[in-house]
Amino acid sequence: MTQTHSPIPIHLLLVEDSEADIILTQEAFQEAGIHTHLHVAHDGVEALQFLRDPARPRPDVILLDINMPRMNGLEVLREIKQDPQLMTIPVIMLTTSHAEEDILRSYQAYAASYVVKPVEFRKFYDAIQALGRYMLTIVRLPPRAG
Repeated sequence: MTQTHSPIPIHLLLVEDSEADIILTQEAFQEAGIHTHLHVAHDGVEALQFLRDPARPRPDVILLDINMPRMNGLEVLREIKQDPQLMTIPVIMLTTSHAEEDILRSYQAYAASYVVKPVEFRKFYDAIQALGRYMLTIVRLPPRAG
């Protein structure tokens, strides 16, 4: 498999309540040679605390699940896009939901992309690697805040 190397590691905030999906995401990025500083929040409340903590690095990209306890991904997305300090961070919805309503609401709330997580292990792994390569080789991310 061709490896993609980023000269500058990107800070990625993964907002995901499934430990298995967190581990798979970490492994998929590592295997693909995608150099990230992966930060994890287990629900929306934890994600917003991370994002609003000046001691924490500002993520270059957020991967956001929809179905989570305490505060779901759509609520988090709306909070992020209404906050002038956070609104320019690209948010990619990464979820098992195929619901047209979730897709529409995500784009209405200014998600950059909507990716449905494959259920099968290998397909999930491949999807995460493709997403990582996409973020590093095709997409132009906003400049980091000084």
